Amino acid sequence: MIRVVLADDQALVRAGFRALLDAQDDIEVVGEASDGDEAVRVVRRLAPDVVLMDIRMPGTDGLAATRTIAADQRLSGARIVILTTFELDEYVFEAIRSGASGFLVKDTEPVELLRAVRAVANGDALLSPSVTRRLIGEFATRTREARPSPTLDVLTDREREVMALVAEGLTNDEIAERLYVSPMTAKTHVSRAMVKLGARDRAQLVVFAYESGLVRPSGT
Repeated sequence: MIRVVLADDQALVRAGFRALLDAQDDIEVVGEASDGDEAVRVVRRLAPDVVLMDIRMPGTDGLAATRTIAADQRLSGARIVILTTFELDEYVFEAIRSGASGFLVKDTEPVELLRAVRAVANGDALLSPSVTRRLIGEFATRTREARPSPTLDVLTDREREVMALVAEGLTNDEIAERLYVSPMTAKTHVSRAMVKLGARDRAQLVVFAYESGLVRPSGT
């Protein structure tokens, strides 16, 4: 059973998500929060698999709450999905860098919300990597200049190559085709890169690729 916490200041939004998620045999909403502070408390108490986190909430917002949750080693199993009204939201990149696993636009189709919750609970890429890449390409240069990162020295040449392809928006199957290896081999390289760099998930691996200068946003 996938255990979910909903964090949104609008009760109607939470009710809508709860009705959709609780109707599934494999998903259960175990808690709700109306602001960031409450979200942190609820997540610490319930240790859910997935947190659907709104960014804009009164008091402590979702960005601060995401940082707090992601920094807590006891909550390493909780995957945070940012809820936003606009797909290209400058705060979404900050949230992903801070440890969120990806984002969803609030008016996404119900079937896509369910798919996303299941995907992130399984540790897979939340959304198409190209969507995350487009977001990062839009805001990476505004938030922090890319700089060489010595942490990339722990990667093999092939792992760096695979990491760059992940950041370009390729799936494991597409990486396998590009490098003439099996999808399982591609997945193994991605997993090893994540472990070596301490990336919580694929989305954060993309962030690291941009921040280290391994790849550059389009047009820079």
